[in-house]
Amino acid sequence: MIKARIVVTLKNGVLDPQGKAIEGALGTLGFEGVAGVRQGKVFDVVVDGDDREKAKDQLSAMCEKLLANTVIENYAVEIA
Repeated sequence: MIKARIVVTLKNGVLDPQGKAIEGALGTLGFEGVAGVRQGKVFDVVVDGDDREKAKDQLSAMCEKLLANTVIENYAVEIA
């Protein structure tokens, strides 16, 4: 079995209203000096088999088809 982590983030230049809301809330809670908050998604996935290259290709296909909106998001696949 292969364990992987996929991190999906918004591309530079894409507005992030949720990140802005988090940034404002942190300021309200007394956390000073916080700026540029961007939110994203993390997926932990276990793939059967032991072929790391095949697993990475499969995970990338998952991102392209479902896990990431590649028009506005980037993704990174990390094999553990």
